[in-house]
Amino acid sequence: MLAAALRNLRNAGSLRRFGTEAARDYAKAPPLVIRNGTVVNHDGQFKADVLTRNGKIEKVGIIDTPDFDHEVIDATGKYVIPGGIDTHTHMEMPFMGTVSIDDYHYGTQAAVAGGTTCLLDFVIPGRGASLVEAYKDWEAKATPKINCDIGFHMAVTWFGEEMLKEMETVVNELGVTSFKFFLAYNGVLRMYDDELIKAFHKCKELGALAQVHAENGDMVDDGQQAMVDAGVLGPEGHPMSRPEACEAEATHRAITIANQVNVPLYVVHVMSKSAAFEVERAKAAGINVYGEPLAAGLGVDGREYWDKDWRHAAGFVMSPPIREDPTTKDYLMQSLKDGHMDCVGTDNCTFSANQKALGKDDFRSIPNGCNGIEDRMSIVWHKGVKGVDLTPSDFVRITSTKAAQLFNLYPRKGRIAEGCDADIVVWDGEATRTISKDTHHHAVDFNIFEGMTVHGVADKTISGGRVVWSDGQLQTENGWGRIVGRKPFGFAYRDHAVEERLRDPARKKVEREPYTGPVIQL
Repeated sequence: MLAAALRNLRNAGSLRRFGTEAARDYAKAPPLVIRNGTVVNHDGQFKADVLTRNGKIEKVGIIDTPDFDHEVIDATGKYVIPGGIDTHTHMEMPFMGTVSIDDYHYGTQAAVAGGTTCLLDFVIPGRGASLVEAYKDWEAKATPKINCDIGFHMAVTWFGEEMLKEMETVVNELGVTSFKFFLAYNGVLRMYDDELIKAFHKCKELGALAQVHAENGDMVDDGQQAMVDAGVLGPEGHPMSRPEACEAEATHRAITIANQVNVPLYVVHVMSKSAAFEVERAKAAGINVYGEPLAAGLGVDGREYWDKDWRHAAGFVMSPPIREDPTTKDYLMQSLKDGHMDCVGTDNCTFSANQKALGKDDFRSIPNGCNGIEDRMSIVWHKGVKGVDLTPSDFVRITSTKAAQLFNLYPRKGRIAEGCDADIVVWDGEATRTISKDTHHHAVDFNIFEGMTVHGVADKTISGGRVVWSDGQLQTENGWGRIVGRKPFGFAYRDHAVEERLRDPARKKVEREPYTGPVIQL
């Protein structure tokens, strides 16, 4: 199956957004020969050289000196891995009266500095607004700024027949094949259960991957009011108003509904043991569900909400909250290692001090969101490979390949092989760096991982065959990245046709003679 997919890439070119990706000037990306490194894919590692040309990996193996001009990268003692894919970001997103400060320029430069070469960002239409027009707005914002490739998910913020119709256009014409539904934010973003069932049916019809923000909106409203009544208005009120049970209940409910509809489900930002358990339980029962922990939930814990410094505490406010239990991050990392969780995202949605200060008198008004794009790969390597003995292949699986598979980018992305995109990272697993807001490449003035010294550093990052990060220096260009479209009915639907046949209720229909006896008169 993989061999056939790679042949298709070589013979027909890469999967394009219906032929609309603009050509790149590859004079800025001369051929590269990466020598002496250890190539790591999700299914194994081996010593090999890698040749790239015109944005693609042309050869992996023993490479003689090419008879054309090229540059050589020495990867001795380092890993050569597929560029990271961050499954969950929010660049320059309007939210809670302001706009996230990391725009597409800052977000993608932070990405490549950390070894990520593709972001999956969210289009979020206003309530009642057109999904298609919102996509066009987001595309127009991103296109001139992006320093590496991105793709889009579509958030669905309202329900109606017109919305369901537009979902068809979004998938079939715009190449967006994943939709996010909110179970929280009553009256603003929330999708109610009867609406969710209909939307899930539409996802199944279109071959799209359904995603959920899993928090019980009614419990959140009740919890917030309880905090206000108790006079708890600081950042600590945020996690206290949204306990684990709030996340776990919504996760369970979303999985149950998705299972009845028989649509694949991807649970974004799994932040607690309880929610992770619901995903694990469902997987054990054979339900087609996937879980996404975040770098924030793997690297820090929610005790920070009780810090005496208001700005520090507010810097960690996101939803669902980072959990206070310090063992949660170890539990989630182990779950990734065991295959119960699938991908690591960031939910990168950053707000500087003066923006967070909108909630200085009431935690409910603190814009929700934290950083993570630049540090995600290092956090996973440090906490995973150095922490719970993840293998380098496990690392590639949870930071790149599984995301590429689930969001139908594989094997174009997420693999080092002939015909794949030349999105490559030369990764130094033994190097260390200390994370700081003073040296990161985000626009935001805060970093939730401040002061952490981590193993695992991107020595060089290559996007579309071009070196965009080398030895601690950016070499990016706005507009180098492309918006990558995706086709429906991907990896998450691999067994779907069989499952549909097995679930066909007609298989259990009983043929019997009609009843001819008496019927009570009402």
